[in-house]
Amino acid sequence: MTILRTLLVATDLSAPARHAAMRAALLAHATGARLELLHVIEGSALDRLHHLLGNQARAVAERLLNEARQALAQLAAEIGAPLGISPGVHLSTGPVLQEITAQADALDADLLVVGARGAGFMRHLLLGTTAERLLRKTLRPLLLVRQVPYRPYRRVLVPVDFSPWTQRSIRIARAVGQEAEIILFNAFEVPFEGKLRFAGVAEDEILRYRAAAEREARENLHQAAQAAGLKEGEARLLTVHGEASTRILEAEEEQGVDLIVMGKHGTGVTEELLLGSVTKHVLAEARCDVLVAQR
Repeated sequence: MTILRTLLVATDLSAPARHAAMRAALLAHATGARLELLHVIEGSALDRLHHLLGNQARAVAERLLNEARQALAQLAAEIGAPLGISPGVHLSTGPVLQEITAQADALDADLLVVGARGAGFMRHLLLGTTAERLLRKTLRPLLLVRQVPYRPYRRVLVPVDFSPWTQRSIRIARAVGQEAEIILFNAFEVPFEGKLRFAGVAEDEILRYRAAAEREARENLHQAAQAAGLKEGEARLLTVHGEASTRILEAEEEQGVDLIVMGKHGTGVTEELLLGSVTKHVLAEARCDVLVAQR
């Protein structure tokens, strides 16, 4: 089973980013992991400040750093004290993505945690291709927090495509959702189903193919659960027919899940550099928290 030892939260100190810190605090409390908070002041913004203010820039920059340091310490105290934990705090300047990945490497973080919305760098960090840049820069799992964390996760959906990411996704889902119901999910399709109809294959024959595909999917889910060390009854298996990204988002609503855990969903060299299309779609469109398992 995956063990979470160190959690790193990248925060811009905005209200939405606070949710990510609160979620990480809950996880640290539940798992016994060390919690670390990081705030990055964009180096290019400080350079711009020096350009605009000249000799006054150094004093102003120092005040900004002190204010950020105090705000970070206050955040650590506010989220840590109720749970009896003492988060570490880190303040750095420079390129944001580079600083986050460098700090994650220095701490050997088992999970990166970020908010879905924010101000400053976080507002840009999780929009469009910039989120993919962060995931490309690190092999560490990334938790994107969208919801206010009132309680531990209760129901975790793990979309499974039987790729090399499957076992990693299941194991980290168990680590993050220790008190949660785990739902192993597979969206299956009959190859060339539309073309079979066009070719004149009878509908009842296509339905037989679909039933066979579903049986195979359920058997593969069962084997994946066993390979991940799940005992009988520790996970619910769910198979549906249809395109994966659409069905995953439907399952999110129908099953009332509060976390989706999935891998990059790719096997080739190119997919090592870019997120799979299903993962990108779910990361962008899901309403609940999403964790992308990478290593």
